[in-house]
Amino acid sequence: MPQYGYSFEGFDPAVHVRASGREVNVSPKAAREIAVTIRGMSVSKAIEHLEQVAIKKMPIAFRRHKLKVGHRSELQGFPTGSYPVKAAKAYLDVLRNLEGNSEFKGLDPEKVKIIHAAGYAGRTIKDYYPRAYGRSSPNFHQLVHIEVVGKEV
Repeated sequence: MPQYGYSFEGFDPAVHVRASGREVNVSPKAAREIAVTIRGMSVSKAIEHLEQVAIKKMPIAFRRHKLKVGHRSELQGFPTGSYPVKAAKAYLDVLRNLEGNSEFKGLDPEKVKIIHAAGYAGRTIKDYYPRAYGRSSPNFHQLVHIEVVGKEV
């Protein structure tokens, strides 16, 4: 089992529970915005919210990456938002893993609150499209590391 580093400082195995998804092929911008949205929620509420995002019933507010993003009437405060379905499904997998890890540690999954969520850049997959006259154009894909840390309150 590989030992991954986490961006969360001060992890206490007796109190905290964590889960991660490494090198997930989703948008880094959507991963960052989802992390900001679910931080501070309980795990069950975050799962319900992301299930609504996955079926395009509830949007995610885009606070930083908001240029050329449409407004959504369901959002309050930040009007720009989108439905990042692929990233929401990736976060759902990690949150369900976090829920299982909390049960394994003897914590109550209904009382676990997300205190840290992050989506940051991982490895870059380099691909090239062949073009006319022997040239080629780059087509790079940025993979994402997803981290979620919870604490029973």
